[in-house]
Amino acid sequence: MKTRKALFTIVVMILTGSFAFGQASAGNPVSPGEPVAAQIGVDTAQQDLKEVSVDKFEDPGFWNVSMPLDEGLIMERGLPGAPANRKPIPEEQKLGINEQDNTVLGVKVTFFRRGFERFAITPTHPIPVEGIVKTVSVWVVGRNTNHILSLIVEDQAGQVAELPFGTLNFTGWRQLTVAIPPGLVQQDYHYGDRSGLKIDGFVVDTAPLEAFGTFYIYFDDMTAVTDLFGEEKRSSDDMSDAW
Repeated sequence: MKTRKALFTIVVMILTGSFAFGQASAGNPVSPGEPVAAQIGVDTAQQDLKEVSVDKFEDPGFWNVSMPLDEGLIMERGLPGAPANRKPIPEEQKLGINEQDNTVLGVKVTFFRRGFERFAITPTHPIPVEGIVKTVSVWVVGRNTNHILSLIVEDQAGQVAELPFGTLNFTGWRQLTVAIPPGLVQQDYHYGDRSGLKIDGFVVDTAPLEAFGTFYIYFDDMTAVTDLFGEEKRSSDDMSDAW
């Protein structure tokens, strides 16, 4: 009887421990007041997190727009403007970098009918972001709709992922941020000079009840928070494989 009772107690302890572990793993890993960047992506013993500029959308010719021909018409152009609440990047201030930043990218979509439509905003070539990327942010005007904006990225293994920023249900400019999940491969241990991600653009999935008439969306100042410790500690006398 005692042996059976002891065995029951051990089983309960094991199940309780497993449940607690499962709860910790499945729950929100970010504690209140804890920096978000420290909880995202692949952490290492030493990090050097910096905010870097990815694109300021000053050249509208660098971006292409597309959607199925039977769903609507789409066009893009550069327009004067800027978010009033944007702040300069600290590293750019330290280095005295003062790039022109007076233009935003505007996208105009005219829908033929209501429905689950999708359109894309893509660069002429993927934009590389070095280091171990933690977050990507972009300033957006979404015209207070329930359309969903997502970021398209490609990792070192060639995996392409769509990472949703969320719905565009806000007015005016807002900085949207998406976390880079640890499942994306950002390092190739064979090559010390290959790290980070490539930005392949954005996609917008429309809400059927609001996919009518004409829709406008604007983009400015895409930035990333990335761990550049490995980049700064890279051996300067390593060989280049670009031959």
